[in-house]
Amino acid sequence: MIIGTAGHIDHGKTALVRALTGVETDRLKEEKARGITIELGYAYQAIDPAVPDGPRLGFVDMPGHERFIQTMLAGASGIRFAMLIVAADDGVMPQTIEHLHILQLLGMRQGAIVITKIDLVDRARIEQLQGELETLLAPTFLYAAPVFFVSSISGDGVPQLKAHLLAAASQWHRQNDQPAPLQEHQQDARQDPLQGRHASLFRLAVDRCFSIDGRGTIVTGTVHAGALQVGETVTLLPSSRGGRMLSARVRSMHALDQAVPRCSSGQRVSLNLVGLERSEIARGDWVVAETISHVSERIAIDLALLPGSRVLKHWSEVQVHVGTAHATAHVALLEGDQVAPGGSMLAELALEVPLHVCHGDRIVLRDASGTIGGGSVLDAFVPLRGKRALHRLALLGAQREHLLAQTLKTILELEPRGINLAPFAANRNLDAAVTLTLLAQLDTCNFKTREGHYACASAHWHTMQQLIVQNLEKFHASEPDNAGVERERLRRQSLPTLSAEVFAQLIASLIDEGRVLMLHNVFVALPAHSVLFSESEQALWERIVPLLSEQPFQPPRVRPLALTLGLEEEQMRKLLSKSARLGQTYRVAHDHYFLSDSVSALATHITAIAEVNGNATVALLRDRIGTGRKLAVEILEFFDRMGFCRRIHDRHLIRPSCIWLQSA
Repeated sequence: MIIGTAGHIDHGKTALVRALTGVETDRLKEEKARGITIELGYAYQAIDPAVPDGPRLGFVDMPGHERFIQTMLAGASGIRFAMLIVAADDGVMPQTIEHLHILQLLGMRQGAIVITKIDLVDRARIEQLQGELETLLAPTFLYAAPVFFVSSISGDGVPQLKAHLLAAASQWHRQNDQPAPLQEHQQDARQDPLQGRHASLFRLAVDRCFSIDGRGTIVTGTVHAGALQVGETVTLLPSSRGGRMLSARVRSMHALDQAVPRCSSGQRVSLNLVGLERSEIARGDWVVAETISHVSERIAIDLALLPGSRVLKHWSEVQVHVGTAHATAHVALLEGDQVAPGGSMLAELALEVPLHVCHGDRIVLRDASGTIGGGSVLDAFVPLRGKRALHRLALLGAQREHLLAQTLKTILELEPRGINLAPFAANRNLDAAVTLTLLAQLDTCNFKTREGHYACASAHWHTMQQLIVQNLEKFHASEPDNAGVERERLRRQSLPTLSAEVFAQLIASLIDEGRVLMLHNVFVALPAHSVLFSESEQALWERIVPLLSEQPFQPPRVRPLALTLGLEEEQMRKLLSKSARLGQTYRVAHDHYFLSDSVSALATHITAIAEVNGNATVALLRDRIGTGRKLAVEILEFFDRMGFCRRIHDRHLIRPSCIWLQSA
């Protein structure tokens, strides 16, 4: 368990840690010369002295001077237990109050009050200070916390405080050393948002970086979530270098000053990284699991102002502190134009530099006057438009829920076209196994796509199915001579915002249920609808097919066909047009019809060309199928129109959601 010291400058925080552990945490020459803490200091000891290799207790000694509040925030972001330290002679001071506010905003839930320097005052002064603290702490997480009276010089009260801390640490380790089930994510909003995250992906906020001769680069910080083993590869997400990502291998690690093969959430660790230079890492960066890659320039938060702060107006500039990072940002209020002191509102932070955050990360906001408020991250994947729309606000409201299954259920209810689960999982820092376990608890239609795992509430899926059937009924009524409607045309008419890949799955589900038919893998029709050649047309068609098949990639056009069979051009044109409506042919160019099988074969050739060259060109297709340049141009333009290819200058790129690829 990591314990942090909070309080005003010169209230005895460093001396208290030294009295508890025997460790001097002020390591800088300037700190020793000035007698104040400037950088974060650390001390560790075994919970049970008889078991030195057992669970350990860690202390983070944080500076109390207002000038070093940024350093204090970096240290406070990873602690689990706070000691609010107040000197008996000085009493409550400005940084006592600000540090208390910061701990409250960071979601701290466990701590103790330590009144130091009791050897310098009489009993009456201590009783007076107790009364002041009761009033100050009443609305905070420390309202019922135990109070200890100590003198770090004489040692009075230190054994009692130490016994309490060791007991709290033992209880914490018993609760957190167990394997974390899915319920670890389903925490109540009153619980510590950092606790119980062993099954999440690994995230460590870097608060210190240095190099050691012969060992290389070392980073230190507190593990906010997940677990990591020696030998694994991690990603570095810089907080201030444009979101550029670097990777490294973990050569070795220490947790609470002991060499270990593995670390997990809640531990303070140092990682020896191979593949990164000291100059590439800074406080504020994150060392995360290899699969994590997102950084955000805008983040949605549940904003809350402190009661004593100023009115916060839309687009006010603030300093944002999250993890060990900080950045300047503007606050975009989503439910009004200003927030009163003590008020709350959904908001977005427009950051000047991208930061890595996940749902539930605690944020502290400051301005020139000090700490004004904070909040909890709701969404790290903010849309570009519709930020104040009722639908968007409802989605953010759903993200306030800490029960994962309920959150996902509500989001799916709000999204009638379903969602790609990748942003949801990344925002919640979930691995694939947890995401699939969540889906198993809900009534959904879900499957893998090229963009990620798609999920849709079953009720919405059935609604989309019914919409397709209704549109097919209208189509057959208006165009009875057409055998069916092209799948892409049906998608644009029915569900234009749905991807072609998901729409194909939707059609496949209707086919499985016997509610629609797929003709030649292109046309969709209702089973009861049929369009056929007449007896005379069928006889003529059987004479045409061999002529179209003889040279499948350059079949004769309408006029030569008509002359060969002794027919009028218009009669031939009408018959071929009907064959296209029946799905037997495609009209590739004016008066030029190809058999459906020939078009599928052409799609295979174009795909093969693109696999080798990255794209298809007129020259490459011409040489592969042995046609002239003009016909190769017409063929590629046809596939562009059909959505199979996308033309960029003289290159034709294959679209991954194309219908022929899906049928291959």
